[in-house]
Amino acid sequence: MHLYVLRRLLMTVPVLLGLTVIVFLIMSLIPGDPALAILGSYATPENLARLRANLGLDLSLPQQYWVWLTNILQGDFGRSYHLNRPVLDEVLERFGATLILAGTSLVLCVVIGVVAGIVSAVRQYGWADRIITLLVLIGISVPAFWLGMLMILLFAVELRWFPVSGMYSIYGGGDLPDLLRHLVLPAIALAVVAAGVIARLTRSNMLEVLRQDYIRTARAKGLDEKRVILGHAFKVALVNLIPVIGVQAGFVIGGAVYIETVFQWPGIGRMLVSAISTRDILLVQGGVLVVAASYVLFNLCADLLQYWLDPRIKA
Repeated sequence: MHLYVLRRLLMTVPVLLGLTVIVFLIMSLIPGDPALAILGSYATPENLARLRANLGLDLSLPQQYWVWLTNILQGDFGRSYHLNRPVLDEVLERFGATLILAGTSLVLCVVIGVVAGIVSAVRQYGWADRIITLLVLIGISVPAFWLGMLMILLFAVELRWFPVSGMYSIYGGGDLPDLLRHLVLPAIALAVVAAGVIARLTRSNMLEVLRQDYIRTARAKGLDEKRVILGHAFKVALVNLIPVIGVQAGFVIGGAVYIETVFQWPGIGRMLVSAISTRDILLVQGGVLVVAASYVLFNLCADLLQYWLDPRIKA
């Protein structure tokens, strides 16, 4: 167990280093001069040269990357020129709101997906299976941002059941019920696609397990059907579902960029959209790196949990 955990942790190190390279190169390939975008009408040759030197843009790409990586390893993500505050402080503050949205969506998609997949497998070829399969097909085909806009029009504008945007009410509110009311629509919009994927894979895994000899033996012994489904079949199928849930956790965090923009949720996705439009390079690099690293760590936790449930898994 300890050897497997150590090996997986060591494998994460080059992945995270590769992420820093990819994030840095993507930002360097964006056309335009960041110094010119920051200064605007104050962009005299002297000011441009001074700002490029402060940003390190006068260095070669390998030198810029090395300086940035060295600072990150020391916990210094730089300073946002647009917001005039440390990048790490802004990213962590926004990331908390993103975790609330993504965490709620992940719980929703896991619960809905697993329950729907089990029901669909148990009622194979029945009316429940056909309805769930149709809903899953629709769910994984609908873009989350488009679904979010439809939900705003229906439930916020027309029916006025939920707020249109934001995390808290502008006037009053600020408590847990207010947060939950603002959270319902974006969380559901973000969870639909992931729930469809989990439901489809749960169904296929459950069908495979239900055909095994030990399941037929358990039924032949007269065990309760609920115990056979949940205590025997689902316990085995869950081992194969955990990596899928880990991948969907990363998908939910990445998809929060679109949902936060649609619902004006004050998370890291909305921050990245604003930072890209203002060419705030260090803020974009810090935000993307934190999101990508979270995706890697979620998958690492899923692998470790899968190994804990089934030690027969090899590294």
